Amino acid sequence: MIYDYLLNTISAKGAAYLILLDPERISKDKLFPFIRHCEKCGVDGFLVGGSLILDGDFESFIEKVKEITNLPAIIFPGGVEQVFEAADAILFLSVVSGRNPEHLIGKQVLAAPVIKKKKLEPIPTGYMIIESGSLTTAEYFSNSLPIPRNKPDIAAATALAAEYLGMKLIYLEAGSGADNPVPNEMIKAVSDYCSVPVIVGGGIKAPQTAREKVESGAKIIVTGNFFEDEANWNLIKNFSEAVHIKQSITV
Repeated sequence: MIYDYLLNTISAKGAAYLILLDPERISKDKLFPFIRHCEKCGVDGFLVGGSLILDGDFESFIEKVKEITNLPAIIFPGGVEQVFEAADAILFLSVVSGRNPEHLIGKQVLAAPVIKKKKLEPIPTGYMIIESGSLTTAEYFSNSLPIPRNKPDIAAATALAAEYLGMKLIYLEAGSGADNPVPNEMIKAVSDYCSVPVIVGGGIKAPQTAREKVESGAKIIVTGNFFEDEANWNLIKNFSEAVHIKQSITV
């Protein structure tokens, strides 16, 4: 079970580090060296997905990822059409920060039978879009307002409601390439109020920023488009060490 793997990784390392692979933003010729480099640097797994898949073949991309690595490949779906059995699991997302019923339950009703048929492990995840300073793709496509970044109490209450509804993860999302990451105060408020692991992603562009998110209570850190620039690949190990706070302390 991938969810158990994530929990065990969090227990052993203090937090888990995942990298988002977007089929539209990484070419297949770079995929092999990038994943191999991630493995050597201590990355714990991959999210695979994107809001728009215009040119890439999502299914064959996942298959290629699984040919390269034994690390988990978890679908981070941008739509119902992004469900394929080659992956190890899927984040079964509900945009609990918004009030658009299509993204609270509508799309999920369509996706659930497909996930069951494909025999994918669903991981119920309360997805919360956080104000980041500019309109993000997630905001645009979900047609929902983000939670104001200066309102940690709203975020904490929303996350607790998601937990009570049965969500196993809370995902605080600032958005791909966000101007500002999720505030540390908000992460602390949510993690203090809830008992399920908190994922934080969007706008994390430095290892020290990742460490601050973990120290504030994040249990899973996700980085994505920062490593679309090959010049930044040399920082992956630094990110991994920053996230794996227990290992850093014991070294």
